[in-house]
Amino acid sequence: MLYIGVDLGTSAVKLLLMDGEGKIQNIVSKEYPLYFPNPGWSEQKPEDWYTQVMEGIKELIRDADKSQVAGISFGGQMHGLVILDEKDEVIRPAILWNDGRTTEECDYLNNVIGKEKLSEYTANISFTGFTAPKILWVKNKEPENFARIKKIMLPKDYIAYKLSGVHCTDVSDASGMLIFDVKNRCWSKEMCEICGITEDQLAKVYESYEAVGTLLPAVAKELGIPESCKVVAGAGDNAAAAVGTGTVGDGNCNISLGTSGTIFISSEKFGVDKFNALHAFAHADGHYHLMGCMLSAASCNKWWMDEIIGTKDYGAQQKAIEKLGENHVYFLPYLMGERSPINDPLARGTFIGLTMDSTRADMTQAVLEGVAFALRDSFEVAKALGINIERTKICGGGAKSPLWKKMIANILNVKVDVIESEEGPALGGAMLAAVACGEFAGVEDAAAKIVKIVDTVEPEAGLVEKYEARYQQFKEIYPACKELFRKIQ
Repeated sequence: MLYIGVDLGTSAVKLLLMDGEGKIQNIVSKEYPLYFPNPGWSEQKPEDWYTQVMEGIKELIRDADKSQVAGISFGGQMHGLVILDEKDEVIRPAILWNDGRTTEECDYLNNVIGKEKLSEYTANISFTGFTAPKILWVKNKEPENFARIKKIMLPKDYIAYKLSGVHCTDVSDASGMLIFDVKNRCWSKEMCEICGITEDQLAKVYESYEAVGTLLPAVAKELGIPESCKVVAGAGDNAAAAVGTGTVGDGNCNISLGTSGTIFISSEKFGVDKFNALHAFAHADGHYHLMGCMLSAASCNKWWMDEIIGTKDYGAQQKAIEKLGENHVYFLPYLMGERSPINDPLARGTFIGLTMDSTRADMTQAVLEGVAFALRDSFEVAKALGINIERTKICGGGAKSPLWKKMIANILNVKVDVIESEEGPALGGAMLAAVACGEFAGVEDAAAKIVKIVDTVEPEAGLVEKYEARYQQFKEIYPACKELFRKIQ
């Protein structure tokens, strides 16, 4: 049988076709627009997602035996607010995960409702990207739209609804809404009251590997695949990427270098760090995970290359970088503010340490190192919890860079395992579909049989020592700039 994984990203949707043995048969990518109506705002049109998903699936299976397509599942950008009216039509453009408009609402949740109560209700505190503050923003700033809300959905779940007719979500994606009781894997009545919504306005919650239904007849006919094809709940992009990299079970780690950057630590037990610097979410494997998320990772390099240098040849720019651990230029990668662990939407991207002899290569190196240093900030929180991480998997667009992988191995002082497929969320989605269709006994079984390590980047003692000194300097930059960021807004 064949399984489709849909990775609904921020800049594009990536679709992957996998057979029952876990072999990738085809990959297709379709882009859609991203809108910035005001500084710090970030929106997309859900209709664009669906159009490109449908076109992408048609292209993906064009040369395949369509009768063999048994399941479709998802990995998707998290936290985005999609609101539907009583006719199930989109009320306004989706407010995305990297949107920073909800500072007031976050202050209200964290300081008036209180972080302790939020953590008690949801295992997390409020960040500007989360869904609950977005709901409050619509309630406060667009009351006419708020009054029309019949259903509140997340991005990938809107696609699942369009394919199946079922209003659904999964435990991992729901965890990032700040309305979900993560420990007990159900909606929080207290948070519904705080947001002024009812549980009926929220989708039904499934485990990531559960089928929510089958394809609607009209959709099946348009795609040319059987109506019996299962639509499977899927997972938030990071949980789906963790499945796709085999980061399941207890104590495994994955670093994702996508538009955002994450450190993802899987755990069989529920746990929360006392400062809520890391997110405590439900995992797609039926257990839990801790996650540190930075808002701008590979997107920092994309911005630097595309907008500033003006090139698409990223590799050529990295070839000029020679002396690792000796760069005197630093870069704070906070182009969209920052989430973990500083939780500061007003933080901004910053170069510091430039001199007359600084080169383009120094600045390019600083961008790559800055992302790695910021990932280490979350890594340090995990270590403070007594979590000992000696190795990590890696995925995402940035993982294609050998230089960046080497930096991460030495800045974090861990072994970086490179897997055969770096497709992360799309592969994870296809694997969840296969589990739901009975191809594998469970998510951990699928990961054990499909995910293969093909290389390991080892840290080098001398370079680790050099980067340790650089990281200690990097740590001092944000605290020194914090109040300045507020003054220049």
